[in-house]
Amino acid sequence: MVYLHVPFCRSFCTYCDFYSELCGGDASFRTYADAVCEEIAGREEEIRTSREVDTLYVGGGTPSVLPLDVLSRIVGEIIRARGGVRDFWEFTVEVNPEDIFEKGEAYVSSLRHMGADRISMGIQSFDDPLLRWMNRRHDSARALEAFRTLRRAGVGNISIDLIFGMPQLTDEIWMRTLETALDLSPEHISAYQLSVEPGSALARMESLGTWTAASETQCMQQYGMLCEALSEAGYHHYEVSNFARPGFEAVHNSAYWRRVPYVGLGPGAHSLSGNVRRWNSQHMPSYSYESETLSPEQVRLETIMLSLRTDTGISEDFLREGTDNQSVDRLLGEGALVRADGRLCIPEDRFFVSDEIIRELV
Repeated sequence: MVYLHVPFCRSFCTYCDFYSELCGGDASFRTYADAVCEEIAGREEEIRTSREVDTLYVGGGTPSVLPLDVLSRIVGEIIRARGGVRDFWEFTVEVNPEDIFEKGEAYVSSLRHMGADRISMGIQSFDDPLLRWMNRRHDSARALEAFRTLRRAGVGNISIDLIFGMPQLTDEIWMRTLETALDLSPEHISAYQLSVEPGSALARMESLGTWTAASETQCMQQYGMLCEALSEAGYHHYEVSNFARPGFEAVHNSAYWRRVPYVGLGPGAHSLSGNVRRWNSQHMPSYSYESETLSPEQVRLETIMLSLRTDTGISEDFLREGTDNQSVDRLLGEGALVRADGRLCIPEDRFFVSDEIIRELV
């Protein structure tokens, strides 16, 4: 597994705290590419051997702001480091709807020619006032046209992102958003509850008292609406925030939740190899890295936390080993955990409070 972080955006979203910088023109893109290619050269063996799950995910930031020749150069270097193997089980590129609207089918076709077979598009909402509040570059009409552009260009695996849990997002607007999304029939939908991240514009707004979070009751209601609408439409709810048509579950992200080793490239990217976690510094044009070795107990707790976010859950024997069995039994009795083929899972009707259930176990 390889993750490439592209730390460029044309504007910053209200809620975002991912590492990114405003686009600085072609020179900054090429300086970035030089740095990433240098990192790839130094990590060839790691890249070549990290193919237990053979995927490439290009995320950000906004990867679709990169010139095609810059992205192609980096992908070519990754392929070279893999020993020239061009085919991936899954090759995802994150895009912004406005970039797809502006660049058109030719751009998407070039991504496909590069090897990308899955596109993840951050739509977030189909309500224009909400999109303006989020400081998104697109409006709902352009998001819809961007989706159609992807389809016309032959993309058969599209994931879209949505956000709920904002105080100004009424249930009526949220239902219209879900209906619009389902009319498009994407293969995958990721839906996230808005959270206040340190360092984001939203965190500053909250500290100044100019914004107040939605109530837990409102967020729970909208999560329930999401689960019901997507279930009726035939989507598989395979992780707390992720839904897919059967067979289109994200291979790359699913491997994260199983703690499969991965190589993270680019400033701000993280990597995992066994019990060693590495993270690159958030500096351009050059960046360094730090690492930590996790204890067996840290690995165990992380395994529990990640596994219980999925509908496959975790081995009951593994969970009970080193865990207070009274807590396990109590949660089973309350229906907060259920048994399935020797594994324990959090049922969908408790996914909204999964963090609280997991905290009781770890």
